[in-house]
Amino acid sequence: MNYDVIVVGGGHAGVEAALSTARMGNKTLMISMLAENVGATSCNPAIGGLAKGHLVRELDALGGEMGLITDEAGIQFRILNQTKGPAVRGSRAQIDMDKYRVIARNKILETPNLDLVQEMAESLIIKDETVVGVKTDLFNEYEAKKVIITSGTFLKGIIHIGEVQQVGGRFGEQTSINLSDSLKNDCSLTMGRLKTGTCARIDSSSIDYSVMEEQGGDEIPSPFSFRTSRKEFRETKEQLPCFIAYTNENTHEIISSNFYRAPLFTGQIAGKSPRYCPSIEDKVSKFADKDRHHLFIEPQTMDNTECYINGLSTSLPPEVQREMIHSVKGMENAKIVRYGYAIEYDFVDPRELKHSLETKKIKGLYLAGQINGTTGYEEAAAQGIMAGINASLSLQDKEPLVLRRDEAYIGVLIDDLVTKGTNEPYRMFTSRAEYRLLLREESADTRLSHYGHSFGLLSDEFYESVMLKDKQIKEGAQLLEDTKFTPNKEFIALLAEMDEQPIKDISTAQQLVARKTFDVDKMINIVPELDKYDDYIKDEILVEGKYARYIDKQSEEIERMKKYLKVKIPEGFDFKSVSGLSKEIVEKLEEFNPPTLQAAMNISGITPAAMEILHIYIRISVKNKKVR
Repeated sequence: MNYDVIVVGGGHAGVEAALSTARMGNKTLMISMLAENVGATSCNPAIGGLAKGHLVRELDALGGEMGLITDEAGIQFRILNQTKGPAVRGSRAQIDMDKYRVIARNKILETPNLDLVQEMAESLIIKDETVVGVKTDLFNEYEAKKVIITSGTFLKGIIHIGEVQQVGGRFGEQTSINLSDSLKNDCSLTMGRLKTGTCARIDSSSIDYSVMEEQGGDEIPSPFSFRTSRKEFRETKEQLPCFIAYTNENTHEIISSNFYRAPLFTGQIAGKSPRYCPSIEDKVSKFADKDRHHLFIEPQTMDNTECYINGLSTSLPPEVQREMIHSVKGMENAKIVRYGYAIEYDFVDPRELKHSLETKKIKGLYLAGQINGTTGYEEAAAQGIMAGINASLSLQDKEPLVLRRDEAYIGVLIDDLVTKGTNEPYRMFTSRAEYRLLLREESADTRLSHYGHSFGLLSDEFYESVMLKDKQIKEGAQLLEDTKFTPNKEFIALLAEMDEQPIKDISTAQQLVARKTFDVDKMINIVPELDKYDDYIKDEILVEGKYARYIDKQSEEIERMKKYLKVKIPEGFDFKSVSGLSKEIVEKLEEFNPPTLQAAMNISGITPAAMEILHIYIRISVKNKKVR
């Protein structure tokens, strides 16, 4: 009954937290309401996406499991934004959600130093503002030096389907009331309410796919984990197609005529909804000018017996859901297996946390996942491993691991949460990362694996392969530099000859290099010595060569940012006079009246671009005062 670390919750944050603490040598206990649902994907059957894929790759580079499980359970793999620059591409995989859950649960059960019990955590045991254990619904008391809460949507969860309300953390599962009260009353943490939701699931055999657009995976699929053999994966991975359907004017009429029964609009739901993953009734309301919306029909398992309708999240009454779904071309005879619903739940204001994810008020208590106001499996898992690592480091009397914004998307995620807070479910986007050119998916291992290796979460063999990759990319990039890969007169002539088109200036050459028309084969023609590397390394060398100037520029920007964040904002500064700032940003600056640019940066919604503009105007203001 005595442990080093207790992890409350068995979702994606809980899985990563428990595995990392156990693997770092700590006796760990996971407390989960339902043992068979450890690692369950409660909503969509997919991992990754734009920016979310970055989080999974970084998690993998630290020694996490999500990427490995996805590679094993995945049924379709795609790189999103392939026609755009490498900084904003994102890996996404459809998964067999049943297989994913089984793999995750088995990893928990098979890991040394890690126990799993099926109980409900009821309250925390606090002594002298330090957590020392957990009490459960079975009157068991477990002692621990560190406790990590990863409760997801289970804190006072209420499910909404039309006028029907049910208490539950997931459909058909219990909710946790007493633990929420313990966090508020025993720990004095500031709490709030958020809302998320999911769509109906359809019997796959009742869908007419012939009238829909087929969307297959990549012809040559790429694995999520750096530890998965790319060659074997590409040779053996089987993939299933998804399909694209559309709502129509009839669908929208059915939805809008039932707004009066939508919990989102009747006041039945008080929690704030996710802005970037809205329900279909929210989309029809806000985008009344749109005559259709995309729907992605995604298989939930390799057997494809049930489909998830991505884009049709709803909490409308069952009869409205049936009518709405039957109005979509190809789903006229669709059989609903599970109805969509909204869920409202408690969360903790993430500003209650340190960057280590330990609470400021209660020593030894860490929070990770949706309890911190985020949405998404990937955001939860990233927080889970960081909470696990930092709880373990604290047990070793070591400094916590705090990733910088220029070091990882995980650093951006946690910094945004703990400094700015959130009043809506937080989702990661590439636009949130001001240094995204440095944080490409494929560089996650060379950026972060030294941490995972030093903590014992990555093997020596794997880390040696990462160091070799890094060495080869640097060697290749230097070869490009040595052979005038950077556009100049000689290089322009080479490009013109190879592309059979006139290139008049360096600017045109730079555009050509940045476009996909300049590929690995052309690079090898210019620098034959690079042919000794494998195709994956060649691609990475090309990216480094293409973006070398921009990467250098961003690195310089990081150093400049560190300096100007200390700049003071003059007293009485007129924020409305700053051209280029949105009305929303001006209102926030006026409300908080920050004394420095550092303080301004910590206000929710203040972007790096806004900081640059503000800095320029402050310099002008100070200069004008000196002139007077």
